[in-house]
This record gives sequence, structure tokens and C-alpha cells, in this order.
Amino acid sequence: MNRIRKVFEEKGKDSKLMSLFLTAGFPDLDATVDLILGFKNNGADIIELGMPFSDPLADGPTIQYSSDVAINNGITIDRIFEMVKEVRKQSEIPIILMGYMNPVLRYGVEKFCAGAEEAGVDGLIIPDIPIEEGGIIEEHAKNSKLSLIYLVAPNTSDERMKQADEKSEGFVYCVSVTGVTGAREGEEVSKSVNRFIERVKTNITRNPVMVGFGIKSHEDANDIASNADGFIVGSALIDTIKKNYPNEEWQSELFSFVHSLKFGK
Repeated sequence: MNRIRKVFEEKGKDSKLMSLFLTAGFPDLDATVDLILGFKNNGADIIELGMPFSDPLADGPTIQYSSDVAINNGITIDRIFEMVKEVRKQSEIPIILMGYMNPVLRYGVEKFCAGAEEAGVDGLIIPDIPIEEGGIIEEHAKNSKLSLIYLVAPNTSDERMKQADEKSEGFVYCVSVTGVTGAREGEEVSKSVNRFIERVKTNITRNPVMVGFGIKSHEDANDIASNADGFIVGSALIDTIKKNYPNEEWQSELFSFVHSLKFGK
């Protein structure tokens, strides 16, 4: 069974899954595998591993920064595949590659999907591929048993939400606010997110829903994801790494933060 589907099926009725985004190769190439395993040990249920790109569409300043660092560190798609292989020697946590279509096209779509499957990747999130153009990768992803996950936002129409539900496998990624990634004040997000999630749950009935963008604490997660199946955190993790790296205890500080996101302090 696909690892993503399995983790949702095993989820308790009242529990929330936590998906964490990490830019591959940030803050250095040697850290990624250890961070993924540490995230798993501190409550992460799913890992979204970012594929850095020099011209991002949906990334705010924090993740842009981490991508620049990773690119300068020499990250490549092949190195990302090797990182996933290393994780697979020790963990079955679902891993989703998240990034933009340009590097995938340059690598070769069929070759990329085959390489991802061989490495042990479970799914793909490609934010700059609209539903209408998904055919460029959907068949190759399906052939390689990769769950392709689409995004919806507050300005997504009901009809497009239904299309995203039909096209997605694993879950649908609900962007809680319009705009780029980044931690936000909870009030900004919570004002509209409940109405948004109500509409999401009306239109998305085939897949679980995960909510991301703007979550930076356990309280945010409980508030924003109260009517969803789980929550996604990215920028707040990168900010925590920036704050502590390369201090001797930077990983301990990061893992403590991850644990607090899931379980509270």
C-alpha cells in the first residue's frame, strides 16, 4: 500500500497528521537525512522534501533563502534521490517531493518519476502545474506509483476544488491564505480559514485534506486544522534552523520545536 494512504488510514479519528517541509540540502548537504529521521522521531507523519529552484512561484522569502543556500551547497535532483534512499534504509515515513516543473522538465519527466520511485518517494507536489496542464506528468507519476497532489486556496472555485479532488491522490493541499509561503500571525489566518475549510469539505470528498501556509505553533495547528485531517509546517522550521545553525545544539533546538508543534509544550 502507498505509504501516504496508509498513514491516513492509521490515523486516529480525532488526531491530526503533521507534515513537515524541509528544503533538501539546507542548511548543508549532510544534514537532510538526519533531519528527516529526527522529524519522524519527534512526531512528523509525512515529509515534504523541497527541490530547490532559482525562480520560485509560491515561496516566500524564508524558503527562497533556504533554496538559495541549498543550490549554493550543490544540491541536485540526483542527490535528493540519494537522500531519500538513505532515509529508506531506516524509515518508512511517507516522503513527498515538492518543487517546480522546470527542473523536472530539464531532468526528463519520465526519468524523474522513475528515479523518484526507485529512491522510495511516495508523492509529488508541483505548485506551478495547473489542473488543466497536469497531463504533462500525471501518466508518468501514475506509472511510477507516485501520488500527485494538487493545491487549492481560498480563491479556488468550487468546481476547481472538485477537479483537484478528482485528480489528486493521497490528499489535497489546502493553502490557508492567498499569497506566498511564510509564517503569519494566527489571527490573519484564522479569520477566513474556517469558512474556507467548510467549503473545502463540501467539495473535496474523495481525499483527506491537509492545511498549510502560516502555521508556526501548536496553537496555530489546532486552530487552523481543526476541521482538517492535518497540518503542514515549512517556513517556521526554516526560520528555526536559521536562528540556531550552526550552533552546537541547533538540531536539538529544531527537534524540540518540532515536538512542540505536534504535541504542545
